[in-house]
Amino acid sequence: MTNKQIYAKTFTFTMKRLVFDCICVLLLAGLGVAGFFIVDKMNDQGLIGLAIGVVFAIILIAILSHFFSYVFKAGQIAMMTKAITEGSLPNDVYGEGKRIVKERFLTVAAFYAVTGAIKGIFNQIGRLITKAGESIGGDTGNAVGSAISTAIQVVVGFLCDCCLGWVFYRKDQKAVKATCEGAVIFFKNGKALLRNLGRIFGMGILSFLVFVGIFGGLSYLILSNFPELFVRIASELPADAPAWLSNTTNLTLVGAGIIGVIFWSIIHSVFIRPFVLVGVLRNYMEAGMKNIPTESSFAELDKRSSKFAKLHQEL
Repeated sequence: MTNKQIYAKTFTFTMKRLVFDCICVLLLAGLGVAGFFIVDKMNDQGLIGLAIGVVFAIILIAILSHFFSYVFKAGQIAMMTKAITEGSLPNDVYGEGKRIVKERFLTVAAFYAVTGAIKGIFNQIGRLITKAGESIGGDTGNAVGSAISTAIQVVVGFLCDCCLGWVFYRKDQKAVKATCEGAVIFFKNGKALLRNLGRIFGMGILSFLVFVGIFGGLSYLILSNFPELFVRIASELPADAPAWLSNTTNLTLVGAGIIGVIFWSIIHSVFIRPFVLVGVLRNYMEAGMKNIPTESSFAELDKRSSKFAKLHQEL
């Protein structure tokens, strides 16, 4: 199957994630607005009420995501892996994806334990690379280190998903061992896999410019019809807030920008990122299947990552 075919066949997960994310945005907006007006009527502190509503919404969304959204992401990765390694997918892609996720991870806690271990290993490897930039010294070194760190965090996200795909592929192995193998695959084939950087960052930057521009612009046109709201918000800003925020036009631009970024993050993570992931995952899986990691490979990575060594000891 081609990358486009895999993306199209697993699109059902994309749509379900989109619906879930839209519900989360409505919760965030609804509870934030409700908090603003309730507290504003009680003691003219609408901004505090807005903050309370947003915090409450974030907590509620985090709980819902913990127990529901992981199935959309993990199920899609499981089906992408199946398509890449077996060359075909069943008719009921969503049902099969859910079944594989539940079969591999009997509990939600087991899933997050494995994904937490994956992130810990790759983040530790990433920090070692970041230190190389910081070793230049001075402001230049810090700037290089920060840039590398930001880039690595993006790459780590894709590597974690690829490693999770390997865990699904190695269904004959315990999840812990498959996780170790997945980390070794990157360690042994890092240079080849990093060729995906252009695809990862190119698509990310392009989608950011396009969608933040579109949704930020539309949001500004809508928000500019409610000047009284931003006059009220500006009047309730804390004394130490930047002076330029007291200008309602600037405040409206900030609000529109935030909305634009929220919409971009949803569209990119739901539509663009899975398409990029198919290509990255294919390269990762092919590298792993050509040379499945061995115990000797584990020993090499033990020296470079204490988190990996700790997980290795659990085998």
